[in-house]
Amino acid sequence: MATDNSFDVVSDFDRQEMKNALDQTRREIATRYDFRGATAEIEEEKAELIIRVDGELRLKALRDILESKAVKRGIDLRTFGWGKPEAAGSETLRIHVKLRSGLDDPTAKKVVKAIRDTFPKVKTQIQGETVRVTGKSRDELQAVMDSLRGMELDRPLQFENYR
Repeated sequence: MATDNSFDVVSDFDRQEMKNALDQTRREIATRYDFRGATAEIEEEKAELIIRVDGELRLKALRDILESKAVKRGIDLRTFGWGKPEAAGSETLRIHVKLRSGLDDPTAKKVVKAIRDTFPKVKTQIQGETVRVTGKSRDELQAVMDSLRGMELDRPLQFENYR
């Protein structure tokens, strides 16, 4: 009696680790000499960060600090969707940084198409922000995971509920 094995393809990040990375970034900004007396703020919202700084150089430095803290905390850099800097008045810049979580429709369809083209025996199903992959052989599912790890996407992929 053969049972189907399955796993879910998701794109998410650890919110607590993101909070820790932001706290470390704020602490480093408060102690760095080049940020002394300057405007450098990071506001957290549910799905994005809003960053305000004095100029392009400080924006680049803050981005570098934030990304290095995130990498040390195990957050993939593709999680950040950096927008374009816009003037926020009195020589300050504001930038909106989207925090990518979940698979949007185009990305989910791209993942499903890649799986169906390479592995015809495996079934896929889009379920909201996840993709369920089902197959008879565990070895084939492992091969699917390996091929998805090699894909170039704008967001990181994780695999959950492997049964």
